[in-house]
Amino acid sequence: MSGHVLIFYTDFGISFLVSVLCAALTLWALVDCAVRKPRAFEAGSKRTKGFWLGITAAAAFVGVISVLPVPNPFFGMSLFNIAAVTAAGVYLADVRPAVSSR
Repeated sequence: MSGHVLIFYTDFGISFLVSVLCAALTLWALVDCAVRKPRAFEAGSKRTKGFWLGITAAAAFVGVISVLPVPNPFFGMSLFNIAAVTAAGVYLADVRPAVSSR
């Protein structure tokens, strides 16, 4: 096996693994947001549940699309995937602790 082929398959495998981890993170944020009560968002002084549900749903859509190995612009760590993981991370790091304590 030549070096070029080895590098290609290694790059593809790492990109796929990162995409799967990003999809799992965005799906976790979506499911967590869906099970919270709307009153908890208001009590935690955060935006509405509908707002965060929309943000996390869009992030989960991009995350799941990025896992598909067909040629698409979302595969790997594209700008869309980075934005989706950032949105899910903001929900999980900032909003989730505020609404889970209510």
